[in-house]
This record gives sequence, structure tokens and C-alpha cells, in this order.
Amino acid sequence: MKVGIPKEIKNNENRVGMTPAGVAELTRRGHEVSVQHTAGDGSGFCDDDYIAAGARILPTIEAVYRESEMIVKVKEPIEPEYELVRQGQLLFTYFHFACEKELTEAMIRSKAVCLAYETVQQPDGSLPLLQPMSEVAGRMATLNGAYYLQKTKGGKGKLISGVPGVSPARVLVLGGGVVGEAAARMAAGLGAEVTIADISLPRLRQLDIETPANVHTLYSSEHNIRQLLPSVDIVIGSVLVPGDKAPHLITRQMLSLMEPGTVLVDVAIDQGGCFETSRPTTHSDPVYIEDGIVHYCVANIPGSVPNTSTLALTNATLRYVLALADKGWRQACRDDASLAKGLNVVDGRVVYKAVADVFSLPFSPLVI
Repeated sequence: MKVGIPKEIKNNENRVGMTPAGVAELTRRGHEVSVQHTAGDGSGFCDDDYIAAGARILPTIEAVYRESEMIVKVKEPIEPEYELVRQGQLLFTYFHFACEKELTEAMIRSKAVCLAYETVQQPDGSLPLLQPMSEVAGRMATLNGAYYLQKTKGGKGKLISGVPGVSPARVLVLGGGVVGEAAARMAAGLGAEVTIADISLPRLRQLDIETPANVHTLYSSEHNIRQLLPSVDIVIGSVLVPGDKAPHLITRQMLSLMEPGTVLVDVAIDQGGCFETSRPTTHSDPVYIEDGIVHYCVANIPGSVPNTSTLALTNATLRYVLALADKGWRQACRDDASLAKGLNVVDGRVVYKAVADVFSLPFSPLVI
């Protein structure tokens, strides 16, 4: 199969769809891999690394799309890429369709096969291609929250760890999944007083046993969240409904319960955000202040640590990429029901129900 790795063009997105090590595995199996010139530079992988792995380097993004049967990316195509996607072409990347109607409509028009990392789902409910970036995003959410807690950045002027004789900051994590646990562990490691809220009692019991002593668990309800908001310094939103929009757990009215300078970090912004006042921001302009509350809503948090992120992502995606290249998408999805759940838009039809529902589009169950 002809596999293409384009350079990411989203704002400050320095990750790349595959490492040279991943490319070497594809070329070893006889597949032809095209990598756009300088695609890996931001992650620390130069063109010569990809050439040594057996890839050929193409000068433009247009050439990569034109020459490739499968595109392996990190982020969803953005507007300049829409016209490059063609009928029958397989795109394997993060899409997050549920909060991007324009993208959804563009991919419907393209009649491409859109296989989304974020909805590939194992029988136990885990999301293997979201997990590595969730682990990065959770850790970074805490670090960024601590950074913007500085007075010079609009925050309360608190050090997350405190110092001897001075209490540490209080961190509330909404959602006890992979992101939430990573955020809580990082905050606890920095010395903060942490509360992690979730609606799953089994998950809360597990977190209560496995996390450090300065992490406390709380059943997530509006009442309980309201009770905590006046005393917290950082709130990290990490609630995920696979393939669907995130629920708003903090409303605009609830901002008045918090002290000015409180920092909200919305890791769910790719799925529409779990704070009512969230709107996507970028690494070049990451925060805004609404009603005295600092909002950090960068839609590609792991893009700020691209070397770590690209290595972690390729570790997770490679076996699926190899299966897709070796067998074609239909047979690979027949053989792996988890991979089949990644299919969102195929040949102009929405085949993932949550995406169809959020935009009131026709849902067409796919028979592979």
C-alpha cells in the first residue's frame, strides 16, 4: 500500500503521524511510504532519518495526498486540506467530528474513509489510541494549570506545591479516566491537595486505593462540584464521551462561585469542552479570562511536547497501521472489531451514531 505522512499544519502542531521506526516497519513489509519534506522536524526527526527508514521525501502536502492510498496523521484535516482528500482514500488520524460540523460535512463530500483514532475501542471500553495522548495531556494540564496560577499570568499568585508553613494549591479534577488520573497524579506529585470527581463508584474505589494520600475522591454531582468551587485554585476538565460532545459540568453562572484568578484547564475542548465558557485556544494564544477566571483551552495540548507525544502515539498506532496497510481497511476491520469502531465517515455516509446524532445527520450502519 502507498502510505503518506503529511506535515501537520494546525497552529503550533509539531507532532508527526509516524516515527522513522514506524516507517521502517512499513517499508520492511513492502509498503511504499511518502513523507512530506520537514514533516518530522518539529518532533526531532529529520528527512534523512525517514530516508534511512526507506521512505521517499515529497516536497509538498499536495504531493503526499496525491500519491497516497492511506494518510496517517495526528490531527484532523483543516480547511486547506479538505480539497486534497479524495474519494476512497483512507485517513487514519484524530478527527473529533462531534464538535466540528464543517469538517464532518467536508469529509462526507470527499467520500473518503475516515477512521478516527479516538473511537477505536476495546471490548473493555478502553480507547487504545486515545490513551497515550490522554496520558500526556493529563500531565500537561496540571503543569499548565500551575503555570497560569502565577499572578503575572492572571492567576491567584499561588505556588501549586506551597512551601513549609504555607498550604499547597487545591486542584479539582473532573473525570477519573486516563486524563483525569494522569492529571491527579501529576498534581499530587507536585504536592497539591487534589480531589478527583467521577460518576463511577467502582472507578472511584479504584482511584482511592491506587492514588497517593493527597488525592481524594468525590462522587461527581452539580451539588458536590458547587460546594468545592469556592475553595479550589485549579479545575481540570477531563470528561469524555467517546465520539460525542462533552457535557458542560461547569456553567457560566458557576464561575461566580470561584475566586478571581482560578484556572480552568479544559482537556475536553477537542470534544466541545466540559465548561460552558470554553472556546478553543492555541499554543500561541493559550488563555483568556472570562468573569475573572483564567481559561486554558488549547485543543492540541500534547503538541507542545511533540517528541514524547509522537513516540508514544506511534507505539500505539503502529499495529493498526500495519494491519490496514497489509490487509486494506475492510479486511482489517473485519478481523478487528475494535478497529472497526474507528470508522466514522465512509463513502459519504456517517457510520458512527454519536456523530450522526449530534448534527442530526442520517446514520448509516456499515456492513463491512
